[in-house]
Amino acid sequence: MPAPNLLYAQSGGVTATINASAAAVIETARKFPARIGQVLASRNGIIGVLREELIDTGLESAEAIRGLRYSPGGAFGSCRFKLKSLDQDRAHYERVIEVCRAHDIRYFLYNGGNDSADTTHKLSQVAQTLGYELHCIGVPKTIDNDLALTDVCPGFGSVAKYVAVSTREASLDVLSMAESSTKVFVLEVMGRHAGWIAAAAGLAGSKDGDPPHIILFPEVPFDQARFLAAVKDAVGRFGYCTVVVSEGVKDAKGRFLAEAAPEMPSAMCNWAAQGRRLPRWCARRMATNTTGRCPITCSARHDTLPARPTSTSACRSEWRR
Repeated sequence: MPAPNLLYAQSGGVTATINASAAAVIETARKFPARIGQVLASRNGIIGVLREELIDTGLESAEAIRGLRYSPGGAFGSCRFKLKSLDQDRAHYERVIEVCRAHDIRYFLYNGGNDSADTTHKLSQVAQTLGYELHCIGVPKTIDNDLALTDVCPGFGSVAKYVAVSTREASLDVLSMAESSTKVFVLEVMGRHAGWIAAAAGLAGSKDGDPPHIILFPEVPFDQARFLAAVKDAVGRFGYCTVVVSEGVKDAKGRFLAEAAPEMPSAMCNWAAQGRRLPRWCARRMATNTTGRCPITCSARHDTLPARPTSTSACRSEWRR
């Protein structure tokens, strides 16, 4: 009897290392021909499974698979297609099992983040209910570093380095012009509910006075008055201020600043709003020019606002190095 087959798929936003994970899965599976037959890959994640668009990786040489370790992007295509609950979306889950049964797939490896892990778990439940033996395994992938039972998630290290380098390079630009131009620079980073990426910006500094001067975490409630006071203090001490803010920062009431932004439609949460809103506050409450950037969101934004001198609070902001 031939060995059963394995199906691998990529999901969510791709990282700098997702193809390295793909290479690891394929290379390892090839070492056990008695237990694993074909190693298939789905085109565009779970969507490819539903459409039965499968790629036979066995047609690729060992050298080609090894090259995935250093290849950017998602080699097999990824997707943002979240399956709903079993009650709401049972037909899709059953379709996946149908495709697996048709190709004698007994191993399903889904390379993604929290939503992908949830899909993998639900698929395992459906397979068990339908009496089909299917080993469902989540392959961790997220830049946010927020997966349960995962200490350092593949993808986070690359982003941590990128954010630290971006923070340092941009701050050097601001420092060079701070005497007569921008004095406050706000860098928004991803991470949603976890502050790992924001914290990584702290690697940019090596001594007191190095940027970032303020880091705003989603785990720490935001206080506008304390924030503005800390910005004013940093500008007074160092001549400029670099702020790194996580996209998931909330106020004391638990509302995302992005959701509370008055310029945003009430039904829409714009995750790039922090990089625009904080610079506006600084510019309107302090006599200084302010710049905001979002270098690793889907669309970057670069705002420079003229100073509007008004009063500032004397409270100190919550911030960490």
